Amino acid sequence: MLSKKTKYGLKALVYMARKEDRKPVLISEIAESENISKKFLEIILLQLKNSGFLGSKKGKGGGYYMLKEPGEITIAALIRILEGPIAPLPCVSLHFYEKCSDCKTEEDCSLNKVMIEVRDSMLNVLEKRTLADLSG
Repeated sequence: MLSKKTKYGLKALVYMARKEDRKPVLISEIAESENISKKFLEIILLQLKNSGFLGSKKGKGGGYYMLKEPGEITIAALIRILEGPIAPLPCVSLHFYEKCSDCKTEEDCSLNKVMIEVRDSMLNVLEKRTLADLSG
């Protein structure tokens, strides 16, 4: 399940992607339009800025703006930044792998193979879909 942080981050980016002029957008504008707490949105957008998805401009005409085209940003990449691993278990994660402490070996684990299928199915969708698909 996606956290509110990830859901709101995606909603904010979709809002920005729908702006054809790509000019900076104020946090207050996004927060009001998408019914998101302004303080919470500030934290989310700063994280996206620090991850290289957004830029910001101070002063008159300032706000946040997208650094890449919406078609270049996969939903999987955004979820990893905002949520962390996409895999349901750390032992099947591609980017955040950790051995499970309660399993002797992954080959003996009754969940491992099924969770790999779940991960692959999710990634099959999330790696193919971009922000452009959501904002279309």
